[in-house]
Amino acid sequence: MNLSGILPAIVTPIDEAEEFTFRSLELLLERLYEAGSHGVYVSGNTGEGLAQPIADREKVIEATVRNTPKGRTVVAHVGAHRTKDAIRLAKFSAKAGVQAVSSLPPIGAYSLQEVKDFYAALAAASDCPVLVYYFPQFSQVIATLEAQRELLTVPNVIGLKFTDFDLYSLSQLKLTGATVFNGHDEILAAGLLMGADGGIGSFYNLVPELLVEVWDKARAGDWAGARATQDRINELIELTLRYPMLPAIKTMLAWSGIDCGPCFAPRCRLTADQEDGLAGALAASSFRDAVFAAPR
Repeated sequence: MNLSGILPAIVTPIDEAEEFTFRSLELLLERLYEAGSHGVYVSGNTGEGLAQPIADREKVIEATVRNTPKGRTVVAHVGAHRTKDAIRLAKFSAKAGVQAVSSLPPIGAYSLQEVKDFYAALAAASDCPVLVYYFPQFSQVIATLEAQRELLTVPNVIGLKFTDFDLYSLSQLKLTGATVFNGHDEILAAGLLMGADGGIGSFYNLVPELLVEVWDKARAGDWAGARATQDRINELIELTLRYPMLPAIKTMLAWSGIDCGPCFAPRCRLTADQEDGLAGALAASSFRDAVFAAPR
């Protein structure tokens, strides 16, 4: 399977009771696909998948597939605290029609063999290809290039979502023939230069058209243009990260007319002062007239 392109890691819209809100998801997906996104990554860290009951994650996955146009890609993150739950989600995702599943390693002090056994069980659970979700802060045991290569030997594991700044290792993983998605939004252009097959990230919810622009320019060999667009994206990232990231992204989505609700407890909303600060930062930036800028 040829998985590639710009895949926003979508937020999970919920109401005050933490119940999934279908209409907000439909509006979000409509915006992302109209902007040219090649697919989406659902129920990952940005989607707060680990904070949700398994049955609720199944609802989100099914609704995402149902609202995805033909020819676009859905990758479902199925990582869970129990291997049994991850396997259940992988089987459900395959039946729902996703193109691939992905998972963080088991969270905790596990050996490389235990992590490999987890991915082997997940990869055997369905015909869907598996992307390892490599994020160093979650699992140091697979932080080496050798460990990542070892995971790629598992049948049906086709690659990684690579959320690290070590782009030399990314390039070396590409030499194995693996599918590798760049995971840090700040370095998408650099990741593509080093061979990434595409990008998966959080800020794609807000400026999908700019991430697609980086992709298009990189594909055309316009690396100076890709860098210029990346610099603009990074302006938004820098001002947003002055505040808690996920609540800030959901706040800006609400300002844009897509109310995705709060984050899951215990994560807090932005305070009134933080909202004012974020609104002021946007007003002083090149995004002052963006759809997600605070209403004036």
